[in-house]
Amino acid sequence: MLDPKYLRNELEVTAERLATRGFILDVDNMTKLEEKRKSLQVETEELQASRNAISKSIGQAKQRGEDIEPIKAQVGDLGAKLDAKKAELAELLTEINNIAMSVPNLPDEAVPHGNDEDDNVEIRTWGTPKTFDFEVKDHLDIGEGVDGLDFKNAVKITGSRFIVMKGQIARLNRALGQFMLDMHTQEHGYTEAYVPLMVNEDSLLGTGQLPKFGEDLFHTKPATEEAQSLSLIPTAEVPLTNLVRDTIIDETELPIKMTALTACFRSEAGSYGRDTRGLIRQHQFDKVELVQIVHPEQSMQALEELTGHAEKVLQALELPYRTVVLCTGDMGFGAAKTFDIEVWLPAQNTYREISSCSNMKDFQARRMQARFRNKADNKPALVHTLNGSGLAVGRTLVAILENYQNADGTITVPAALRPYMGGLEVIG
Repeated sequence: MLDPKYLRNELEVTAERLATRGFILDVDNMTKLEEKRKSLQVETEELQASRNAISKSIGQAKQRGEDIEPIKAQVGDLGAKLDAKKAELAELLTEINNIAMSVPNLPDEAVPHGNDEDDNVEIRTWGTPKTFDFEVKDHLDIGEGVDGLDFKNAVKITGSRFIVMKGQIARLNRALGQFMLDMHTQEHGYTEAYVPLMVNEDSLLGTGQLPKFGEDLFHTKPATEEAQSLSLIPTAEVPLTNLVRDTIIDETELPIKMTALTACFRSEAGSYGRDTRGLIRQHQFDKVELVQIVHPEQSMQALEELTGHAEKVLQALELPYRTVVLCTGDMGFGAAKTFDIEVWLPAQNTYREISSCSNMKDFQARRMQARFRNKADNKPALVHTLNGSGLAVGRTLVAILENYQNADGTITVPAALRPYMGGLEVIG
């Protein structure tokens, strides 16, 4: 969430910056609520002061032998009024907090202004899209052709937007995740973590999926020993980032770099009719997540680094891609700045997103109360959090099937993956 002091003191500026990303902040309502808060705060403090002063006079009156019952009645009356004002203030603060929790992050000043993906800015490309001397197939036809993708049985078992993988395609999918983890832990300095696939409400509030995006999640009914509902993770960003929730880290421990390979679950509530064919948009998919917890002064540099780590995977697999900086209108709720990496898909003759790398600055940290102890003044300060896909395994599989397809329907295994495939060079 945004800094409450900044929100109060720079309300007009905040509204202007939020408008660039298509969010309309109700300035009039916020102003009225803030004026009411100030008024109630003053009234509460005055009542508390009056009650304290009169309470002290009880002892003095007692010493003088005076009747203290009228004074006690007055204290009781003030106490009732004070309790009522405190309750009113608490209710108002809850209303203000609920509004604050629904307000997206402020875009960094370096982010280009725009309305949607058409206004994103390409900053670099890598590799040259391959040309084929035969009719290109999409990944679904290729995968089914080698009996590796089985959508029919996935529908029978569960429903649409799920997949059963078999044989060497299942092995290739597994190899991809292992290859990515090895690269990030051995070459890029990340610590691998195994994390729960279900999380509680506090965790989702901390990283910003709740309260606004609950419909995008799969939720369980109360079924734990604590009788609480849990939600399946939409990304390992949630459990990894929440490892620092409600903690104060020593500055010398920064940066903290974590990675995990997990299944991810998304309802895709807002994507009805989009990418209904194939693996591009699934309810369940594997992803290697990269998370960094850093000093505020280092977060923009860390974003460049993290994005580069994701790009290295595609370079090692020799998959052409481009990197774009998202405009204000296309960024995610909690992001201050985002780079999307888009891989080339021959069957679609276009680039498609395979990784999104974001600097959240202190937006998540404030919600989670994730802090570090600053060496300069020994006081706790909010960390900055970053996350990105390194990469989405299913979409990487799609890119390999399409970019490495052969005229006879077989798939060449990328050289970097052959050690993970027992030396296998061709599938099919």
